[in-house]
Amino acid sequence: MKNIPYGRQLIDKDDIRAAVEVLKSDWITQGPKIKEFEDALTRYCGAKYAVAVSSGTAALHIACLAAGLKEQGEAITTPITFLATANSIIYSGAKPVFADINYATVNIDPKEIKKKITKKTKAILPVHFAGLPCDMSEIHKIAKDNNLTIIEDGCHAFGAEYRSKGKWVKIGSCRYSDMTVFSFHPVKHITTGEGGAITTNNRKIYEKLLALRSHGTYKTQEMIEGKGLWYYEMRDLGFNYRITDIQCAIGLSQIRKIDDLIQKRLRIAEIYDKEFGSIDGVEIPRVNKDKKHTYHLYLLKIDFDKLKTSRKKFVSLLKKKGIFTQVHYIPIYKQPYYKKRYKVNSKNFKNSEKYYKKALSIPIYSKMTDSEVKRVVSNIKELLNGN
Repeated sequence: MKNIPYGRQLIDKDDIRAAVEVLKSDWITQGPKIKEFEDALTRYCGAKYAVAVSSGTAALHIACLAAGLKEQGEAITTPITFLATANSIIYSGAKPVFADINYATVNIDPKEIKKKITKKTKAILPVHFAGLPCDMSEIHKIAKDNNLTIIEDGCHAFGAEYRSKGKWVKIGSCRYSDMTVFSFHPVKHITTGEGGAITTNNRKIYEKLLALRSHGTYKTQEMIEGKGLWYYEMRDLGFNYRITDIQCAIGLSQIRKIDDLIQKRLRIAEIYDKEFGSIDGVEIPRVNKDKKHTYHLYLLKIDFDKLKTSRKKFVSLLKKKGIFTQVHYIPIYKQPYYKKRYKVNSKNFKNSEKYYKKALSIPIYSKMTDSEVKRVVSNIKELLNGN
């Protein structure tokens, strides 16, 4: 019996052909495919600029640096996210400050953001959790009133949209932010193997990101004309966060079919909604008409106490049947490193605690077959019904 993971990539013949073509070409890294991929990202997202990098974490890191985060500064984010979001704030020298979530959406609550702003606050990092957009117009208003930079963590939400002032806004357009960060890890909507990107509409931020991606070096036409073709200047302490042409060729191939990849996820989510939506003790994702969810994750909130079982047992029984689930995520403030360094009181995060107690991500990915979906549904419903 074939195992069903909670997420996985879809690589087809076009993707393989694209990678092979680059392998046969003159450039396998730092070549033309990188800019082609970046241009494809800007066209799709509706932003002016894009910088492709080696991972979503690398993207978050240099976005924090480009935002000017440094020692003595603070940035507000959600505790219900992957470690990389908060870690990247620390990498920049600043302190992550957590604001509680809205239990219904699992996204950061704008009202909670307001409570956490101090004189040290420099940025807000909202996470579009599972593929559902945050309330960006409200977060933007808070940031504008307090002169704060916004870095959207869109790693879960490539292709997602929300309606504001009667118009649909795509995640990555940076309509209400300074930067948006994406990940192209294999479980995401599109993949480059490993990889990430930052979009922005700010030319200065764009140039800073380009330099930080490659050891902090700058090379302009003016420098070349004045000093020589070989000349460059290191003005910042940057990193080797470059992505390869091989990866970008795969990304270009993937982005051409993004609408189809998202539609497959939406179809699976519709089936799950129908099958699990009326079961007592189970909550399905709720999406209002002003948001377009792209379901990087499909989250069930299960009242395990009411069902007289434990999540540990539930997950274990599904695994024995070849169905692999996951919990996204353990609240970051519960991690030993964060507990020791920041001493966060979990009592101040009632919604995060409530969500974490019930959270379970079930399989959803574009390559999932109808028979696999049926198998997931029947086995989960069997357990939910106490069989």
